[in-house]
Amino acid sequence: MLDYTEKLTLRPGAMTDSDVATLRDAGFSDRDVLDIAEVVGYYAYVNRIADGLGVSIETWMEPDS
Repeated sequence: MLDYTEKLTLRPGAMTDSDVATLRDAGFSDRDVLDIAEVVGYYAYVNRIADGLGVSIETWMEPDS
């Protein structure tokens, strides 16, 4: 699942049917695969909107210096 998530995040154009088949072979249902893809896609969308609008990170989220 994490390999799928990383690939979908960093190289979405490289996704193939075999990526989904790998998840199915690992025991994930079609609904599980849909849920994974939707969560990854949603976070990518929200981050791009925030970055595009210059939304600042919450101070409680900033890493410790």
